[in-house]
Amino acid sequence: MIPFEEIRSLLPQKYPFLFIDKVLEIEEGKKILCIKNISGNEPVFVGHFPDFAIMPGVLIIEAMAQASIILFRKSLPIKSGKDTVFLLASVSNARFTKPVFPGDQLHIEITVEKIVSKGAIVQANVTVSGKTAAKAHLTFGIAEKSELL
Repeated sequence: MIPFEEIRSLLPQKYPFLFIDKVLEIEEGKKILCIKNISGNEPVFVGHFPDFAIMPGVLIIEAMAQASIILFRKSLPIKSGKDTVFLLASVSNARFTKPVFPGDQLHIEITVEKIVSKGAIVQANVTVSGKTAAKAHLTFGIAEKSELL
């Protein structure tokens, strides 16, 4: 388990764009299981269907990406320094099968399919109350900030 303070130090995203509340399990280089609690107080719900609040699919994808970043930072500590960035390169086979509402708890499971020196491919699966809400394949590029400038 990884506590919230460490999660904040591992992710470059900050409030209000931080979408991981807790890491339940991690198997370095292989998989991670995270939680995101969906609160009706989140800023997105002011504009995303104010009369029928639904978590946007793109933010569920962002939660998948953030869970992946935590896995990569914990799995590649020598190669992933403070100036290392994980860039979402592609999202494929994304499916949203159940709407996510305030009060729900996302269980985000990331399984590594392939890691190479400059990137990675993962399978992401998000469940709510044991039912699949979303799934996708994500591809990441790994680079140093100086390489991008």
